[in-house]
Order: sequence, then C-alpha cells, then structure tokens
Amino acid sequence: QVQLVESGGGLVQAGGSLKLSCTASGRTFSNYVMGWFRQAPGKEREFVAAISRSSTLLHYADSVKGRFTISRENAKNTVNLQMNTLKPEDTAVYYCAANPSTDYFGTYDRAPSYTSWGQGTQVTVSS
Repeated sequence: QVQLVESGGGLVQAGGSLKLSCTASGRTFSNYVMGWFRQAPGKEREFVAAISRSSTLLHYADSVKGRFTISRENAKNTVNLQMNTLKPEDTAVYYCAANPSTDYFGTYDRAPSYTSWGQGTQVTVSS
C-alpha cells in the first residue's frame, strides 16, 4: 500500500480559497488513481474529485464542479486540490485516497475502491 499525508487545511471565510496537498510514499505513485473525499459532522463520507494515473481523466462531484480543481505531479508523488469560492457547506474533514484499480470509470467515485487513506485535514468555512 501507499502511505498518504495531507496538508493545507484551515479556517477560511466564505468566498475564499484553500489548496490541499497530499504526499505519497511507499509504492509507485503513478500506479494509482487518486481521489479526494470529505466527511462533514453527522454525514457520510462523500466523493469530491478524482484524477487518473496520467491526469487525462478528471471527475468532480456536482457540488464542487467549477470551484475545485484536482491535479497531480507524479514526479513529486503529490496530488493537490485547489478549492476556490468556498462555501460554509464545504466544511468537512478532507481525505486523500489511492485507488489501485485499472477500472477508472467503474471505481473513481467509490470509497471502497480506495485502499489507502490519509489521516484527513480539517477545512472550515465561516459565513
């Protein structure tokens, strides 16, 4: 498995921006589909964004489309989530995750397909 560490969370006012980063170690990073998920208090973990191994495929949850951008740098073993125009409803713990499946379209938004998870980073958006 790959080990993942997130950074970049914090407190921001509505309309502001944050950039989350996730650094991987332990396995060949480019072998994994990478995703971001989030979990708000009292809610289930939900898909936010995913990126394929070579960055050719990107997908977003409807709630963040047009505001969030996922990217990766395989040479640096990192995946990023640029979050703009943040809303109070974006408040959650954000998790980076790695998916070893070769079936991108069948698994990119499914949490059980991701076999490695970071510890999470808190994002709080005040109104």
